[in-house]
Amino acid sequence: MKVLVIGSGGREHAIVQKLKQSKQGLDIFVAPGNGGIASQATCVPIKDDDIEGLLKFAKENAIDYTIVGPEIALTEGVVNAFEAEGLQIFGPTKEAALIEGSKDFAKAFMKKHNIPTADYQTFTEVEAAKAYLEEKGAPIVVKADGLAAGKGVVVATTLEQAIEAVESMLVDNCFGDAGSRVVIEEFLAGKEFSLMAFVHGEKVYPMLPARDHKRAYDHDQGPNTGGMGAFSPVPDLDQAKVDFAVEHILKPTAKGMMEEGRSFTGILYGGLIETPAGPKVIEFNARLGDPETQVVLPLLENELMQVIVDVKNGDDPQLTWKKGYAIGTVVASKGYPGNYLKEVQLPDLPIESDCFIIHAGTKLSTSGSFHSTGGRVLLVGAVEKNPEDAREKVYQYVKAFDQTDDFFYRKDIGSTK
Repeated sequence: MKVLVIGSGGREHAIVQKLKQSKQGLDIFVAPGNGGIASQATCVPIKDDDIEGLLKFAKENAIDYTIVGPEIALTEGVVNAFEAEGLQIFGPTKEAALIEGSKDFAKAFMKKHNIPTADYQTFTEVEAAKAYLEEKGAPIVVKADGLAAGKGVVVATTLEQAIEAVESMLVDNCFGDAGSRVVIEEFLAGKEFSLMAFVHGEKVYPMLPARDHKRAYDHDQGPNTGGMGAFSPVPDLDQAKVDFAVEHILKPTAKGMMEEGRSFTGILYGGLIETPAGPKVIEFNARLGDPETQVVLPLLENELMQVIVDVKNGDDPQLTWKKGYAIGTVVASKGYPGNYLKEVQLPDLPIESDCFIIHAGTKLSTSGSFHSTGGRVLLVGAVEKNPEDAREKVYQYVKAFDQTDDFFYRKDIGSTK
């Protein structure tokens, strides 16, 4: 089977690594891929939002199945384009992907379908937004309505921070069109967790929960990032809360999307938070989370390709999971999530290891060395019977990056302290 994976980050490398474990022969292509992916699959130089280029490649190379990684391809309609040509592809249509593409749509959808989430208001005018902030006070959350690569959310602890966030989006246009509308919502206190599920219409097959670390520095300090590490499952998360989230959030969302004429097929990601009233939705994504995918897929015992085929065909994939814990920490470029260093050679990494390495922002030079190309460079992960052993192996491995100050990583990923 010829499989095309669309994307170039850590999520896509994790998908490739899982596909490589398949017992059936898979010929894997990745567009555009990265340095780490290049050693395990055939990378093709097509951008993930070049829908015409992707479609042409799939047709000319008789691709049997395409798996979409990044949100931008989904919101721009890659699934619609492939399905119009009769090609098999796994992901939601442009219409269904709006649940991630517009936070305003997602919030209105949740309100309409009684899905638990924070109270909110949406604004396009800065003065009206400021007046609302003055009324509500801080802490409060300001979000760019559209896609902003995981950076369009400001958790403001002071009124001044909130006003600055609104002005940067609506006046300074810091996120372009994505920030031309802002969603301001109440701050919810509690522990966050991510719950992803394979979805086809009203059928929902949940994965193991995960928890990621958004802040750049130890002890949840510093700016929000796309994620500095993650672990799965979540030891302090009661199964009852997971069950509640499946029954009162994921399933009603899938049903509601069908009712809206936006039937969802693909991965539905719920970014959730524990509250005294039960889990509530912080955000929805229309694809696998990054970096949660890197620690959830290694625990999946099923073959990923078979799961995708089963789900798309309307069959129960009967998901089974390893008994253990996966933990991964991200090695990032100095300066991330702001202006960061690029084209830095990575140190020599240990070859013999119980860890797995997921590349995100790397390229492979002609000399065989890896160089950084992104803010999040790679993730080092491990699967063990208990979290402490997994953490120990991960942090032993990432010591290879301590010899330079061109990279940094959090030292408390998965810590119970």
